[in-house]
Amino acid sequence: MGGTNARFALQSGPGAAIEALAQYRCADFESLQAVLCRYLAEPGRPQPQIGAIGIANPIDGDQVRMTNRDWEFSIEAMRQALGLQRLLFVNDFAALALALPTLRPNELRPVGGGTAVLGAPLALLGPGTGLGVSGLIRGVNGADSVLSGEGGHVTLAAADDAEAAVIDWLRHRFGHASAERALSGQGLVNLYQAWAALHGQAAESLSAAQISERGLQCSDPACEAALELFLSLLGNVAGNLALTLGALGGVYIGGGIVPRLGTRIDASRFRQRFEQKGRFAGYLSRIPVHVIQPGGEPALRGAARALDA
Repeated sequence: MGGTNARFALQSGPGAAIEALAQYRCADFESLQAVLCRYLAEPGRPQPQIGAIGIANPIDGDQVRMTNRDWEFSIEAMRQALGLQRLLFVNDFAALALALPTLRPNELRPVGGGTAVLGAPLALLGPGTGLGVSGLIRGVNGADSVLSGEGGHVTLAAADDAEAAVIDWLRHRFGHASAERALSGQGLVNLYQAWAALHGQAAESLSAAQISERGLQCSDPACEAALELFLSLLGNVAGNLALTLGALGGVYIGGGIVPRLGTRIDASRFRQRFEQKGRFAGYLSRIPVHVIQPGGEPALRGAARALDA
């Protein structure tokens, strides 16, 4: 469950194949329960007894109020309404983190070098509707511990004067320049508007997808600059996360934006900013970074692992 799309699937039991995959636009429904009921009402759907939902939100009690969508609900009330014996909610990036050990080589694309240390912590972040952040602490016999936090709202830092000016613009506009204010769909729009304002240009009314497209096509200098800022700042945040978690097992980038940028991240300052941490540059140079490729729905596999546990 993200702020934009809802994806569902069925599994007959632990370790079984993920089947009956379907995706819906959240904007087409008035609530999470409404879209879930729509999925379960599709022809041929069996009535499940237990369920797990990874949602783009902190889970700290029965009442959930989504950050990037105006949906609010009680987990227990939803369980009863759906007729489930058990309904588990976890953070969506916690679910994706649980899936990291299951990812196959063809589901990953490396960014730079480095070699993973077996059994070391894994770090995960991903810009989409918001900025998801998580990590996985490897345990014996597959007993992994996932970290559920709100790392997307840490304070954004600059690596040069140009980034400092953009972050200052964000701070004056929003009060707090969090990482998510720059590293998300709306964040890319914010970066585009900031760059235009700082260079005395009029910003067009563009979506994140349009900015990405123009930036990739090199058809608009402001969009190119916004995309470069986006990837540069992402490298800085990813490096900070790797240091914080000691993520010698690797850093993974998910979310809906970066995987669609293809090889653009390779030509950006992402890896330079990732490693540019003074005395720990050598430490970070040894950490591999992988972009999780579209398809395969690993977050659903992670939700299944959460349910198994």
